[in-house]
Amino acid sequence: MGLWDLVLQAGPVVKLVLLILVYFSLVSWAIIFYKFSVVQKAIKESERFLDFFWSKKRFDTIGQGVKDFSNSPLATLFREGYHELLQLRKKSVNPDEKSDFSVELDPTENVARALRRASTQETHRLEKYLTFLATTGSATPFIGLFGTVWGIMDAFHSIGQTGSASLAVVAPGISEALVATAIGLAAAIPAVMGYNHFLNKVNVLIGEMDNFSQEFLNIVERMERGR
Repeated sequence: MGLWDLVLQAGPVVKLVLLILVYFSLVSWAIIFYKFSVVQKAIKESERFLDFFWSKKRFDTIGQGVKDFSNSPLATLFREGYHELLQLRKKSVNPDEKSDFSVELDPTENVARALRRASTQETHRLEKYLTFLATTGSATPFIGLFGTVWGIMDAFHSIGQTGSASLAVVAPGISEALVATAIGLAAAIPAVMGYNHFLNKVNVLIGEMDNFSQEFLNIVERMERGR
């Protein structure tokens, strides 16, 4: 019998398990393709943005071109930090405007808070859906094992009813049950590999965001001391 014949002849519980596993597998593959596109764009545009950032000498020039790097988390950090810096400069030029608590803080600290907030948002964006891959990788083998155990129980129940324990009677039921474990592993292996791959890439981007934030703050501190 082929694989499809084994699935069709499986019991209702095993079929339900197989449907669950197929759902996990399809969603995992969709996430893998989606995250591959997102992470690759983030990496490539971040590299381009760093070259652009260090090749320019003025924040206003960088601010005008930052819109060309919409997928780069580093560009997002710069945009948020630069926006906060402009707001602080505007309030320092117009001291009569209504102030809030943030104005009383050190300008560098304000910018640092804006960078931390942007970094957290970008980290959440990059890590989005990775939890599902981790869940698929850890849960689907056990779901498949449950289907296998249930199928074997049905096979032995059939043996008890027929009173025959020959290989011709036992083998079909057991092979049907083992399909669940095979599909569970087929769903788990790509999910685990995808999760580990993307987690490593995201961690690299997080490290780059931390480094860029520190460099940005150093520049802001030098600018403030030179005023």
